[in-house]
Amino acid sequence: MRLSFTPLSLLEPESLIVSRSQTSSLKLLQPFCWIDSVLVATGSLGFKTFECSVLSLRDSCKFRLNLKQRIYRRNFYTLNPQREHFTQLQAYPYVCCSVANTSDFTSGNSASPGPFRHKSTELSLLNVSEEVPSLSVRSDVHLGKIFVGNLPHYVKKEAVQEFFSKCGPVQDIFLVRNNSDPQKKKRGYCFLFFGGPDPHSAAMRAVELDGAEFYGKLLRVKVDYRSWQPHEKEKASNTFKKLIEEQPKEVRKVVNAFKRIDKAVERDYALLIHYYGKRGDKRGARVTFEKMRAAGIDSSVHAYNNSLIRAYIMAQNLQGAVSCVEEMEIEGIFPNAATFSAIISGYGSSGNVEAAEKWFQRSVSENWNHNVAIYSSIIHAYCKAGNMERAEALVADMEEQGLEATLGLYNILMDGYARCHIEAQCLNVFHKLKDTGLSPTAVTYGCLINLYTKLGKMMKALEFCKEMKAQGITLNRNTYSMLVDGYVQLGDFANAFSVFEDMSEAGIEPDWVTYNILLKAFCKSRQMTRAIQLLGRMKTRGCSPTIQTYITIIDGFMKTGDVRMAYKTVSEMKLAGCRPNATTYNVIMHNLVQLGQIDRAASVIDEMELAGVQPNFRSYTTLMQGFASIGEIGLAFKCLKRVNEITQKPPIISYASLLKACCKAGRMQNAIAVTEEMAFAGVPMNNYIFNTLLDGWAQRGDMWEAYGIMQKMRQEGFTPDIHSYTSFVNACCKAGDMQKATETIEEMKQQDLQPNLQTYTILIHGWTSVSHPEKALICYDEMKAAGLIPDKPLYYCIVTSLLSKAAIARETVRNGVLQVTSEMVDQGMCIDLATAKQWQRSLMNVERRPGELTRAVERIFPPEWKATAEGARVKEKRGSAGNIPTPTTTTKRNKSRYQIMKREE
Repeated sequence: MRLSFTPLSLLEPESLIVSRSQTSSLKLLQPFCWIDSVLVATGSLGFKTFECSVLSLRDSCKFRLNLKQRIYRRNFYTLNPQREHFTQLQAYPYVCCSVANTSDFTSGNSASPGPFRHKSTELSLLNVSEEVPSLSVRSDVHLGKIFVGNLPHYVKKEAVQEFFSKCGPVQDIFLVRNNSDPQKKKRGYCFLFFGGPDPHSAAMRAVELDGAEFYGKLLRVKVDYRSWQPHEKEKASNTFKKLIEEQPKEVRKVVNAFKRIDKAVERDYALLIHYYGKRGDKRGARVTFEKMRAAGIDSSVHAYNNSLIRAYIMAQNLQGAVSCVEEMEIEGIFPNAATFSAIISGYGSSGNVEAAEKWFQRSVSENWNHNVAIYSSIIHAYCKAGNMERAEALVADMEEQGLEATLGLYNILMDGYARCHIEAQCLNVFHKLKDTGLSPTAVTYGCLINLYTKLGKMMKALEFCKEMKAQGITLNRNTYSMLVDGYVQLGDFANAFSVFEDMSEAGIEPDWVTYNILLKAFCKSRQMTRAIQLLGRMKTRGCSPTIQTYITIIDGFMKTGDVRMAYKTVSEMKLAGCRPNATTYNVIMHNLVQLGQIDRAASVIDEMELAGVQPNFRSYTTLMQGFASIGEIGLAFKCLKRVNEITQKPPIISYASLLKACCKAGRMQNAIAVTEEMAFAGVPMNNYIFNTLLDGWAQRGDMWEAYGIMQKMRQEGFTPDIHSYTSFVNACCKAGDMQKATETIEEMKQQDLQPNLQTYTILIHGWTSVSHPEKALICYDEMKAAGLIPDKPLYYCIVTSLLSKAAIARETVRNGVLQVTSEMVDQGMCIDLATAKQWQRSLMNVERRPGELTRAVERIFPPEWKATAEGARVKEKRGSAGNIPTPTTTTKRNKSRYQIMKREE
C-alpha cells in the first residue's frame, strides 16, 4: 500500500535524501525505493546508473524496474539492515522515471529505521515535452544485429556486405566457423551489424530479403531478437518454443505459453501458425495469422511464406495455400522464389505432378527460373512420382542455365532412383557427387542403403554402412531402421533384431517407426508372444505406441484367428488414449472376411456406429467383397448402393471393386451380372473393367472367353494395353496353348508394345509347365537382351520352375540353374527360409546326395538355413536310432553375415 509519495527535485539532483514520513507511532513505515517510468507532473529524470546506499535498515528492500510498455523484473536485492550495504542498478538509458518513498509497516514495531539515502550518478535531466522513445534497450545492445543463414560455405565477407549494403551501412560481419573442424570451415551463417543513425530500420529492411537468392541458395534473414528483447520476454518465448518441441501433443499448454509472451513478435506467431499447420488445424493457423496482423506486424511476403502458406501445406490443404497466394497479390505483395518453391513442393508431396508443373511454368514466366530451390522442388516432385526422365531433363535444363547442382539436389536424384530401384543410375549420381568435390552425408548414404535393402542386397547395404563409418559419419536412426526393414523383408528376423539391439547399444533410442517395423515382422511370422513383449518394451522405454502400432497388433491376432485377443487389444488401445478409427475396424472386418465369417464382419459396421466411428468407403467395399466371394450378389449390390451414397468418388470405382471381388472369387457369372448392372445404370466401360474381366477368365484358364473379351474391347473402341495382352497370355499359358501365347507376344510387338517383366515371368512359367524348360531359358535370354533387368519374383519363378522339371531334363535344368543362381549371387540376393525349404525338396528329388546343383542353389540360401538343416538331420538321426540312447549333440549356429561384419569391425 502506497502511503507517501515524494518526487525527486529536478533542480537539486544532489539532495536525493528521502526520509521516512512522519506518521503515528502505532504504524511505523518501511521505506524502499520505487522506480517507475510514468511521467509525473514535476518532470522526469533520466539516468544510466543509480546507486542506493543504506546506512542502517532493519528490514529488507526490494527493487523493481518498470519500463514503459514493457515490464522487466530484475532479481530482488535484499539489503542487510545490520550493516552498511551497497547495491547498484544498471538501468536502461533514457528511461523516464521518478523515485518515491512508500511504506506498509505493521503496527507494534517501535524500532525507528535509519535514514534512506540515495545517491545518483550520471544524471541527465530531460524535458517533459521531449518525445520519450517507446522502446528501451540495454546500453550494450546493438539494434542493427541480424542473423543471415543458408550461406554458401565458400562465401566471403565482402560479398555479404555488398549484398546487404542496399539496406543500410554495414558496420561489421561475423562469419561463424566450426571450431571442432581442423580446417575451421564456415558453418553457413553469420551475424551482420548495421551502423548509421538508424540501424534498427536498416535491420527491418534486411529482413524483407528473407528468401532472396544469393549464390544459388535462398537466404534466411531474421532479426536477432535474443540480443535486445527483455529477459522475461525472451524467457517466455523460449519456454513456448521448448513446449512445441518437447510436448507437441499438449495443445492447451502450448497455447497458454504463447499467451504468456508479452507482445509476441513475428517469430512467435510463425511458430504457433506452423504448429497449428502441422496438426492439420487450418482454422487455428488462420486465426493466429489474423491476430498477428492485428498486432501491427506487417503482412510481408516473409510472413506469408514462413507461416500461413507453409501451415496450409503441412495440413495438406493446397487449395488454401493457393488462396493465400491470391490474397497476397490482392494486397500488392508479389510471390517470390520461396513462395513458388513451397507451392511446388506441396503439390509434389501430394502426388499432383500436373499442378506442380503448372506452378513451375508460372515461376519461369515470372523470371524465377534462375533459382536452384525452385528446380529442386519440381525435380523432387517428379522423382517422387517415378518420372525420372523428366527429372533428368530438368537437371540438364538447369545446367544449361549455369546453375550448379547442390548436395540436396543430388540426394533428391539418388532418392528418386532408389524409389524406382534403378541401381546403376543411383550409383552414377553418387560418383558424380563425389567428383564435384561435395562430401556425402548421412542422407546420401541413406539413399544407397535404402536402395539395396529394397533390392534385398543386404551385403551391399552393409558395405556402404562400413564406408559410412570410415568417412566418420555415424549411423543414425533412419539408417538402422532401413537395415531392420531390409532383413524383415527377407524374413531374416534374427539379424533384424540384432541390428535393433546394436541400435540401442549405440545410444540411439528407437522411435515408433523402428518398433512398428519389428512388430510387423513378428505379427507377420505369427510370433504374437514376442510382439507383445516388444510392445511392453516400447512402453517401458518411453516411446508411446501410435494408432498404427495397435493396428499392427490387432492385424496379427486376427491373422492367427484369435479374435478375442484382437478385441482385447482394441480395449487396451482405448485405455492408452488412442481412439480407434475406421482403419482399426476395417482391419478386423477384412480378416473376418478372409476367415469366411461374413455375418460377423457385417456386425462390425454396427460396432463402428456405436463407437462413434463413421464407416468409410473401405468399410463397405470390404463387406461388399465378402458378400461377392460367397455369391450373395444381392447383399453385395446393397453395399454398393451404400458406397455410392457416402462417397464422392465416381460410381465406376465402386463397380470396379465389386467386379474385381467377383473375378477373384472365380464367380464369373456374378461378374457378368455386375457389367449388366453397369450398363443399366449408365456407367461406361473402360480399359480397367475389361482388364479385370480378362484377369478373371485367365485365372480360370478359359482362353476362349478371354479372347471374346479382347474382341469386345476392340469393338467398343478400346485399344488393348500391356495389361490386356499380359492377361490374355496368362490365359493361354494356363490353357496350355503356348503357340497362341507366342503369337500374342508377336502381335504385341507389332503394336509397339514391348513385353514387360510380368509378361516374361508368365511366359517362362508357361513353358516349364508344358515340360519345355529349354524354351523357358530362351525366353529368359530374350528378356535380358531386350534390356530388362530381372527382379526377385522373376528369379524365384524361373528357379522354381526349372527345379520342378529337373527330373525330366536334368542337363538343361542343371545349366540353367547354375546360370541363374550365379547371377543372383553376383547381385547379393538371398531367398527366405520358406522358399529355401521348397527348393531343397525339389533338389532331393534330383540328387540323392548333395552335388554340384545343390551346392550352387544353397549359395543363395539364408544364413539360418544351415542351422535349421543341421538340427533337422540330428532330429532325423535320433528318430532312426529308435530306443538306442544317443549322446546329446549341440549344434553351433553359424554366424550371420551382419554379425560377421560386426566382428571384423
